[in-house]
This record gives sequence, structure tokens and C-alpha cells, in this order.
Amino acid sequence: MESSDQTNQPAPKVDCTLVIMAKAPKPGMVKTRLTRFLPAPVVTELYRCLLDDTMVLAKSLSGVEVAIMCPVSDVDDLSLLMDDSIRVVAQSGGGLAAGLTSVFAHFTSTGPRRVIAFNSDSPHLPASVLKGAFEALSTCDVVIGPTHDGGYYLVGARASHPGLFNHDGMGTSTALEALLERVRVLGLSVRLVEPFYDIDVAADLIRLDAELRQSPPSAPRTAAWLAQWSPMVAQLKPEIGDL
Repeated sequence: MESSDQTNQPAPKVDCTLVIMAKAPKPGMVKTRLTRFLPAPVVTELYRCLLDDTMVLAKSLSGVEVAIMCPVSDVDDLSLLMDDSIRVVAQSGGGLAAGLTSVFAHFTSTGPRRVIAFNSDSPHLPASVLKGAFEALSTCDVVIGPTHDGGYYLVGARASHPGLFNHDGMGTSTALEALLERVRVLGLSVRLVEPFYDIDVAADLIRLDAELRQSPPSAPRTAAWLAQWSPMVAQLKPEIGDL
């Protein structure tokens, strides 16, 4: 006869953490390149929708811990927006490079684990891509999700690698190239997952609007924002260099 204690066995240890790189949704502090076309409060509302949908996507992954890394000044505001299951952790230093460095220093401090830093404005990414990225980390040191504009929307590792990120070229069209070069210099193995796009410029928003009209369930709050502001979005024109 089997022991009834089987139902009280501890849950399997979770060794995967998805860390959302976020900011508090404050006017003039988020998606600033879009404020050239749309009022800052409207852009801030868009960012809040993107963040909310990103959190839904993150929490849909089975067996994955979800956390947020953000600037120190945003911890309190983001903590109020998240439920108690989400850890909100302050990064050390300012800027994206410091934030990414903080992700792996903090979440691998107790030993190797699969950690992925993911942006807060690609909630339309298929969950299968995130699952594939975690699977890739079982056999390589670093995993990267390239964006079509030469950057990357996710980066994962199983340990902290000093020097992997720096303050040069972050957020530019050469960011991916620079990261791959540092991976090579450090002698790390790397896998690339499916190229995708985040929401930075007018062309991105136009593309997202077209896609969510076909499959709004992938980011319902963002789709609702786009429906509300569709006349304004319809007037957007991609700028030279954004395509």
C-alpha cells in the first residue's frame, strides 16, 4: 500500500526565472520616442498596457518564477502594481547595461539557474519562444532574442558573466553585434531564438496594430488601447530609419 505522504511531497525546485526589465509608467519616462507623435499621457497608458500584457504572458509559463528588475526610484510604484507573487528588485546603477548586469548578478547569486531578462514591451511574443529560450539554456551559456532593428528583446544566461554588458551601444542598431562580440571574447556558447520586435517607434506601433487586429487575445489590454486610439494611430507615418 502506498503512503499517503505522497500528496505532501515538496514541489519540484524551480530553476527558471523570467525577469521583466521594467520602469514605472510615468509620463515622459517611458516610450519617449513615441511622444513625438502622441501625447505623453497617452503613451504612458500604452506602456502600462504593454507591461500588464507582458506580465500575463510571463505568468502563463509553467514552472517559471517571474520577477521585475527596475531602477531604484521605480520599486515602490511597480510594487503597488504587481501582485504579491512578483518580486520587484532594484538594479544597481543606472541604465540598461547596469540593469542587465544586475539581473544575472542577483538571480544567480545562490548558484547556477536559467535566468532570462525580457523587455516589457513585447507581450505579443508567442509563449513558445520564451519556452524555447529556457530550453536552449540547458545546453548553452547564453541565449539571445534578436530584434529586427539590430538590438535584442531577451538575453538569458545560467550565471553572471562580468563584462558581458557595457555602457556602449546599448539600445542602438549595433547592440546585438556588440553583445555577440563580448560573448565571443568571453568564450561563451550562444544560441539565438526567433527574431522579433519591440515597441519603440511609430513603425513598430503600426505593425503591432495590424497584427493585434488579427489576434487580439495575444495582448488584450494593448489591443484595447489600440482600438481606443485607432484614429491617432492610423495617422502615424514611419520615419526614415525606423523601417
